Amino acid sequence: MGVSTVAAGRQHFAKQQALTLRNAKRAHRVVQNARQAVARIDLSRAAGIVVAILLMIMFVVCWGLMMFPACGRRRRTGRHGRVFYAYHWQNLTGLRGTIVRRLRLTSLPQAWSLLRGDIALVGPRLEEWSDSPSSERRLRRCRDAAPGLLSLFGLRRMTNIDFDDELTTEVGYVESRSWKSDLGLLARLLLASAYGGGTGATSRFIHHLGIQIDNLRMQEACAWIADRALMRTSQSQVTFVNAHCMNVSCTDPEYRRVVKSSALVLADGIGMKLAGKLLRQPVAQNVNGTDLFPMLCARLRAQGSSIYLLGGQPGVAEQVESWIEKQYPGCKIAGTHHGFIASQDEPMVADQIRRAGADVLLVAMGVPGQEKWIARNLERSGVAVAIGVGGLFDFYSNRIPRAPVWMRELGLEWVYRLGCEPRRMWRRYIVGNLLFLMRVMQERRKGSVHTVTEAK
Repeated sequence: MGVSTVAAGRQHFAKQQALTLRNAKRAHRVVQNARQAVARIDLSRAAGIVVAILLMIMFVVCWGLMMFPACGRRRRTGRHGRVFYAYHWQNLTGLRGTIVRRLRLTSLPQAWSLLRGDIALVGPRLEEWSDSPSSERRLRRCRDAAPGLLSLFGLRRMTNIDFDDELTTEVGYVESRSWKSDLGLLARLLLASAYGGGTGATSRFIHHLGIQIDNLRMQEACAWIADRALMRTSQSQVTFVNAHCMNVSCTDPEYRRVVKSSALVLADGIGMKLAGKLLRQPVAQNVNGTDLFPMLCARLRAQGSSIYLLGGQPGVAEQVESWIEKQYPGCKIAGTHHGFIASQDEPMVADQIRRAGADVLLVAMGVPGQEKWIARNLERSGVAVAIGVGGLFDFYSNRIPRAPVWMRELGLEWVYRLGCEPRRMWRRYIVGNLLFLMRVMQERRKGSVHTVTEAK
């Protein structure tokens, strides 16, 4: 009797265990199915629908207030190559057109396409079709995603760092996109809109605080330097100017003279973009030495020209040389030298550069020392082009980290530099930036007075 009771108890216990296990498995499946259901929800699409409804309401209101202007439609290629029609304002000229552009309402008619799902809130903005097979494959990968009302390339154009072509930028974005990256891109676009839209600048030269600036894009500046390095018909000094440089030029007559006599002067940084907007002389692109450097290395390697690296602490230039050899094997390095050079040793270093036969000299000694050094020793060094590159060596030697891409897209690289070296940089970036904006506003007021006087 006792044995049978024990056996029955064991069977009951086994059944209870099995039931508990089945319930646990069932609960696990329910949780798993719930997670999959949440994962299937396209949060980007949901956000797009909400924004589309708001834009539709704004469109109807604006359409009525502007006395019902006509809307046209254009054929566009959407997800998977499917053709759809995107609506746009038609013949919106005069005062109505000016108001729409000033209030940045030109995209309102596309709210219908956003609501239908023909376009996404954030996605690739592909306008051109290439006949190249390799480009075709990359383009097809992008076409699997719906084109966006807002795009990564549009953000980079807005902040003047659209150095890569649109296809390369958008393919890279699509390959790594997620709803989190879409949300981050949307947030960056909203913040960057404070700087204004991208510029269609066409002026070859602009003038900020009395300095004439060559209004080139990154690729144009790279080609200018490489061509002179190849031809070697003359010796040229290239100078980058940012907000700090412009401040220095206002207090240092010798530096100002060197900048104004440089063969090429390039606008560097978000401060120059803001100055261009305030002075109504827009800057074409943020042409800075750090982003120019890899392009220049590739171009010089292709044409067989050589580089000499001068500047930084002892050993830093050699680390930059190692970076070049790793990233651009075959690029000729004529030599390296640290930047701590006594005045009596300058002729010796210049002669050393001449004997090395360098075509391009990069000088990283900081502003204004590097520009003055080049002006004193350019002829003796024998190089075709000499460029003052500031802290470039520190970045490419990994001595100082560079700001993450998202901060550069927002024009906040200076904030990152300030955070890395607050004691050294606070005066330049906090006091200096405010001083620069004050000087720009003063020049703007002078320009307004001149314009009124000329009109009278």
